[in-house]
Amino acid sequence: MERKEFIKKLGFTMMVAPLLGACSKDEDPTAIDTNTNNNGACTVTPSETAGPFPTKNPSTLAMADIRSDRSGVTMSVQITIRNKNADCAFLEGAVVDIWHCDKDGNYSEYGGSGMQSSNYTSVHFLRGRQTTNASGLVGFTTIFPGWYSGRAPHIHVHIYDSTGKSLLVTQIAFPKAVTDVVYTSSSLYSSRGKQDTTNESDNVFSDGYANELGVVSGSVNDGYSLVHTIVVSK
Repeated sequence: MERKEFIKKLGFTMMVAPLLGACSKDEDPTAIDTNTNNNGACTVTPSETAGPFPTKNPSTLAMADIRSDRSGVTMSVQITIRNKNADCAFLEGAVVDIWHCDKDGNYSEYGGSGMQSSNYTSVHFLRGRQTTNASGLVGFTTIFPGWYSGRAPHIHVHIYDSTGKSLLVTQIAFPKAVTDVVYTSSSLYSSRGKQDTTNESDNVFSDGYANELGVVSGSVNDGYSLVHTIVVSK
């Protein structure tokens, strides 16, 4: 099955979602204030598909810098996890996996098929996991993701509790104003141009993505920072 056909056939039950916050370069990232989201409530982040390219063995990928050999505009990712069932308190000790495509829209651990022609089955770039600290925070160094046909730019996230129980699989969307700049201004991305699918037309985000939208700041020259809060029910 072609990747675009897989995407079109997905069905989703959406709830409502995350708390967003941003920090300046001088702030301690563990002190990010993410007590309110853009609907003013503590609501559980929507559950989304992990496929078609989930990490096959995430426990082996405990790392903060997940770039490996991938070229692209550097991006830091700070994700805060909160627990809906504990008055939205920070969730310490949660395991957070992230993964996304490279600048050309390819995923590691897959390929050589109709889903992805480029064969990266034996490598593990742009995948990693971290454990949240007392402020519910994990941080990663990566590159700004590219795009592939049929999907808006995104990052996948899978959250487990300290015992390994799955709490939530979700995705993070990107502001189109930012992706337009990256995909047209950076020579690393510009050969492919802008994405062919917007958040509004994306099968994952089309029924509402405001609470899955990361807060992204920075520039092509200096790199970008993405800050996002995810609420789970534990």
